[in-house]
Amino acid sequence: MIEIKPKSIVIVPARGGSKRIPHKNIKFFCGQPIIKYSIDAALESGCFDEIMVSTDDEEIAKIAKKYGAKVPFLRSEFNSNDFATVADVLKEVIEKYEQNGIYYNYLCCIFPTAPFISPERLKEAMSLLIKTGADCVLPVTRYSYPIQRALKIENDRAIMLWSENYAKRSQDLAPTYHDCGQFYCMRVESLLKQMKLFAEYTVPIILPESEVQDIDNEEDWKIAEIKYKLLRTKIKNY
Repeated sequence: MIEIKPKSIVIVPARGGSKRIPHKNIKFFCGQPIIKYSIDAALESGCFDEIMVSTDDEEIAKIAKKYGAKVPFLRSEFNSNDFATVADVLKEVIEKYEQNGIYYNYLCCIFPTAPFISPERLKEAMSLLIKTGADCVLPVTRYSYPIQRALKIENDRAIMLWSENYAKRSQDLAPTYHDCGQFYCMRVESLLKQMKLFAEYTVPIILPESEVQDIDNEEDWKIAEIKYKLLRTKIKNY
């Protein structure tokens, strides 16, 4: 019997290979495998009918299942190399489920190295996605320094990218934002049609810098742990 399930699925893309930080997706962060934070937030939000991890790695699969996620199949070899896009991985998961007669209207791609994700932010994002009819909802944060005054280095010289902004006051420059790299809540139909995470109709949730930290190298990791501990202490003291 075909199961028609027009609901929501979380997909955590967690490939085994990581060159800059070995075993990044399951490395211990403040005492726990970092992927656990993403799984916990999804479970505690209560927004999703399925929470699965897409991986090519048996060890990651074992840890993901230990903390409550499902790994019904391993990622294909095609989508396990350095050139596969996140959109390709999400599409593969959706198509695998549909082959088994299971259908979803919404998906949330949560990255495995995003310990600052909270159940409350996921609830907010899913509510906005449904309420606005957007293709995608994602968290963003403001650049702490005006990017209009960005510099480049050429021949050992610092040069302004936009010299016309040299004399402008910071408050006269439009605020700019960047993707937090935490999660994307999307309509499945939009993903399959556009095959990109930053879709045509994307609605932002603005986060403070205290809830955001990109983790690309060991120094980022250390900074993230410091920020996370400070944030947890602040929350406990409220």
